[in-house]
Amino acid sequence: MSNEQSRLTASSNLGTAREAKPTRLVSLDAYRGFIMMMLAANGFGIARLTQLPQDAPIWQVLDYDIWQTIGFHFDHPEWVSQFNLVGVSFWDLIQPAFMFMVGVAMPYSYARRRNLGHSSIRQFAHAVWRSVVLVLMGVFLQSQRTNHTNWIFVNVLSQIGLGYLVLYLLAPRMKAIQWTAFAAILIGYWIYFETYTPPADYDYAAVKAVEGTVFHDGFASWSKNANAGFQFDQRFLNLFPLADGESSVNGGGYLTLNFIPSIATMLLGAFCGQLLRGDRKPWDKFWMLAMGGACCMLLGLVAGWFACPIVKRIWTPSWVLFSGAWVVWMLAGFYLVLDLWGRRLTPLRWLAFPLVIVGMNSIVMYVMGQLLRPWTTRMCLTHFSTLLESAFGPTLLADNMYGRVAEPTLAFLVFWLVAFWLYRHKIFVRV
Repeated sequence: MSNEQSRLTASSNLGTAREAKPTRLVSLDAYRGFIMMMLAANGFGIARLTQLPQDAPIWQVLDYDIWQTIGFHFDHPEWVSQFNLVGVSFWDLIQPAFMFMVGVAMPYSYARRRNLGHSSIRQFAHAVWRSVVLVLMGVFLQSQRTNHTNWIFVNVLSQIGLGYLVLYLLAPRMKAIQWTAFAAILIGYWIYFETYTPPADYDYAAVKAVEGTVFHDGFASWSKNANAGFQFDQRFLNLFPLADGESSVNGGGYLTLNFIPSIATMLLGAFCGQLLRGDRKPWDKFWMLAMGGACCMLLGLVAGWFACPIVKRIWTPSWVLFSGAWVVWMLAGFYLVLDLWGRRLTPLRWLAFPLVIVGMNSIVMYVMGQLLRPWTTRMCLTHFSTLLESAFGPTLLADNMYGRVAEPTLAFLVFWLVAFWLYRHKIFVRV
């Protein structure tokens, strides 16, 4: 073969290899970026805005009733998450979406490390390392407003870390094994909760359970701080040092064992990730996501009627399915707009760019939002308040006007600029 023919053959093979290389799905990074944006910006202060009294000047400009409806979606309901059959607070979906995206990324991450030639032992060691680091990061973030290490494990990072190793071990298994594990987690967790029923004289007030968080019928086993998971925490958390006078009772009703059903949420993400990585036609993938979400919703509603209430705070099995429907539909929506329509409508991908910047460094954004938001806000106000008020008017930063929205927005803009700098320099922080 001549040198010219060899060159042409090599060029052809290179072109084929480039065509065969799967393109990165914009929807995955944008979806992750959207969730991280909401967390880092603390919902852009909308919940705090709607807490202003009805006679505040802001309601002379904005409609009070409309914003109360909007504000509902930026706070967690007291206990039951479901309303009006399929209704749910958007804020209740933030953590499920976060954990779901961990599952979606797993097939991609596993395949990438395998293609890099990492051995099974090396991959397992990395999964263990990631689990430990995430758990400790969660504990660290839970301790930032205390004078001692706060050994609780309900932060989303701790919850991911506690379940991540199981997700990793299931990632390369046959689908039958994965689906069996998914069903076993939900059924087993339901059985575990049903084994405990609070006694008739149970002191609900002592465990911060108020009316509306307590069930007195067949769902009594799923009441706030009067369930099997709470009993576990009373034994488990007291193994760790507590400050004088500190109680192991979680005022919100959150449980360490939430990580177990959360594994099922992450598995739902893994199923979707496997679908998106597969060879099916793009539109078939979209419709399968849409139908999969519908199946989750139907099963979640049936489980909510007959098995257990739909409660995010204790991650009931019915919540796994109910919230699973919404986060799968959200993924389907991002996939439709950015990876299907976006192929022909380039401006849609341009609109996704700010979210992709966040999604590519999601851990950095989350940690900045948790640790640096108050300080960043204060610095922005110190150095730029005069300029901002000159440009947008004196009501921009007033607490009884737009201040409660403007302040977290300013902090987020700083965080985004940091993420953009990291992106430009190809620095991507991974655990």
